[in-house]
Amino acid sequence: MRLATKPLAVCLVVLMLVVMNTSVFAALPKPTVVKTDNIIKTAEKYLKTPYRFGGESPKGFDCSGFVKFVYDKNGEKLPRTADVQYMQGKKVERSKLKPGDLVFFTTYAAGASHVGIYYGSGKFIHASSSRGVMISRLDEPYWKPRYFGAKRIVN
Repeated sequence: MRLATKPLAVCLVVLMLVVMNTSVFAALPKPTVVKTDNIIKTAEKYLKTPYRFGGESPKGFDCSGFVKFVYDKNGEKLPRTADVQYMQGKKVERSKLKPGDLVFFTTYAAGASHVGIYYGSGKFIHASSSRGVMISRLDEPYWKPRYFGAKRIVN
């Protein structure tokens, strides 16, 4: 009889450990992970939103307001202006860009004065002063010579 109860006792101990560990792990807070595909999906929702200088809502965006809004929606806080956003994150070579990286351009002022979100395949999504939120190519004649750099905010 003693031999028959040992496997049963072992099973009960294993079952108790599984239940205890499951409840312990279930109680732990889940880490917040900002996924780049969520950033892109959020940005796409606002395509064709009109441009508005100083805008940072779906009623109208300027470039840095759009980027800040998209990242905020995904749990990642960014500063308000392109030049200060450029001070965030990790520098990325143009050849190593990934969707969700921030791409910066020199437009109306020296340094980073325009920002967008790298979309993939040489494209970026941004709030254009002439067309609102749109997708452009990095190699377009207007953007290519104005490219300033890129930063990775999330992995």
